[in-house]
Formats: sequence, C-alpha cells, structure tokens
Amino acid sequence: MTEFKHPLARRSVIKGAGLGLVAGALAEAVPARSEGPVEGSEIWSGEYWAKKGDIPLWMFRKRVGAPKPGEPARPVVFFVHGSSVTSRVFDLTVPGKGEYSAMNEFARYGFDCWTMDHENYGKSGRTSGNADIASGVEDLKAAVEVVTRETGQTKFHFVGESSGALRAGAYAMAAPDHVNRLVFAAFTYKGEGSPTLTKRAEQVEYYRTHNMRKRDRDMIRSIATRDKPGTSDIAAVEALADAEMPFGDQIPTGTYLDMTANLPVVHPEKVLAPVLLVRGEYDGIATVADLEEFFNKLPNGDRQFIILPGTAHSVTIATNRQLFWHVTRAFLNMPAPIAT
Repeated sequence: MTEFKHPLARRSVIKGAGLGLVAGALAEAVPARSEGPVEGSEIWSGEYWAKKGDIPLWMFRKRVGAPKPGEPARPVVFFVHGSSVTSRVFDLTVPGKGEYSAMNEFARYGFDCWTMDHENYGKSGRTSGNADIASGVEDLKAAVEVVTRETGQTKFHFVGESSGALRAGAYAMAAPDHVNRLVFAAFTYKGEGSPTLTKRAEQVEYYRTHNMRKRDRDMIRSIATRDKPGTSDIAAVEALADAEMPFGDQIPTGTYLDMTANLPVVHPEKVLAPVLLVRGEYDGIATVADLEEFFNKLPNGDRQFIILPGTAHSVTIATNRQLFWHVTRAFLNMPAPIAT
C-alpha cells in the first residue's frame, strides 16, 4: 500500500464535428489508445493513498498483470464516482449475473484503471466539510499526482457518472493539461426541466445547513428505480447496497447542494478536451435539451452525444451496461485525425 504525501438504434443521438482542434493534443497524448484486449494474465489490483493537505484519500487500481519496470505504458482511465455511492460502483461483483466491474472490463481492454473515494466517502478521510464539487476537484488533483508517479504519464482519460461527471468536468477546466478524453455519464448542465433535481431542490435548505444526509439501503435502491424500474437487475442493486452500507448511512450533501443551487458548475466553453456525453434513455437528472445546449457549446470538434436505450440514471449498474462499455471504449480508442 502506497501513501503519497504531498436512443442508440431508434433513439440514438450521435453528433460529431471536425476533429482538427485536437490533432496536436492527441498526437502528444501517448498512449491515448488501448492496443486491444490483454490476455494471458490475471487482473492485478493495488491500493494507494493520496493526501489532500492532512486528509487521506483512498485510491484503487486494476490492470491485467502487475506493473513491471520498463514495460510499455498503458492508457490510464480514471473513474470518478457520484454523490450517493463510493468507487465500489465501478468494481461491483454480482454473483451469477455476469461481469459488472467496469474496472475489470476496461483492464481487459488494455487500460490501466484507477479510481478513488472522495473526501468523506468510503475509505477516505472524514472531515467537517460537505465534499462539494470544488472539493472533488482538489481530490482529483491529489490523486493525479499519485497516478503520474506510478505510471510516468501526465495525461489521462476520465470517466465520471452523475456528480462524478461534474467533478471530472470541473477538474478538466482547472487542469486541462492532464486530460486526454472525457466521458460524462448521467451528466447535468443547468438542470432545467429535470424532474430529479426539481424534487431534490425541495430539500435545498437542508443541504445548505447540513453537511451530511441519510443514505440508507432504500436510498441506494432508488438510484436504479426512481426513473424506470426494470432497467437494472435487482440483484445488482442489492450487491451495490451490500458494498456501500459498511461505510454507514450518512453521505455528504455538497454535490446535492451544487446540483440544486449552483448549476452550472461545468462551463462547456472551458472544457477543451474531447467529450463523450452519455445519457440513459429514461434518466431524470437532465433533459435532452439541457445536454444538447452543453454539447453545442463545447469548443472541441471531437465530441459525441449518445443516448443509451433501456437505461436510466446509473449506466454502470444497468442491465444494458455493455452498451455503456462499448461506446466508452470506442470513444477512448478514437484514432487521431489525419485531415484537420
């Protein structure tokens, strides 16, 4: 353990424009693309620690085979969790239901996979703060120093879900030189017309005056059932709750406050990297119009907006999660453009 001190098909929306803005960036971002499936070794995992001031931040890594000195570098993908769950959502085991770990899947694709628990989540340190989006950006800054030290790389892909996408987007604004490609799943821009955020805003004064909120098993179940029951297997939802409840039934309010009172927190004009927006067909966190407005303001021509059918808010534990893996892998492995 290391401590560091310092609708596809009928409802698909796939939009792209000229890729010229990123030719240079992609050429320098080696290795930005995976060389394909890695075979012949078991998936290796390791735990690490970053420090944000005096706050310890737990990090986790998966790849095929243990790291070896002098081996070719693999592209790094960093998974960023949302408001009501920890990083376990990206490494879930659901007995008898097939693969649910995005980290396992992307490790097999040839990526070096990393994630972390943000301040006041999971195994990371507890403080009196509310772990808002700005705090999450500082968490990622600390984590990136560890990833750089361990891999020798300075640019990484980021995949964020829900407020994890907001964290990743805000980090990309603050540290553009460390970002290769961005995947924003279950993202929201201004939140206008969102039934989920309209309902959540009824508690905004509570979020202003309390730094923690209740997050019990029923609340975790609601993540997968509030928009469209049946889009996630109940066994996966229960497995997620089993993984989360050992950390208690209290979770920070900061991202909820940001999403109900402070949007937008990610400004598209300031996000310079290539972006893939992924929305579940039934996701109530953002309307298509809200995401289209964000998409149309992105300055980089290398961008896509995809709607996944039969999927709601959480694409990582969706029955159709393979669709998310497919579009994400294809986007992260996008070849550099020839014509600009």
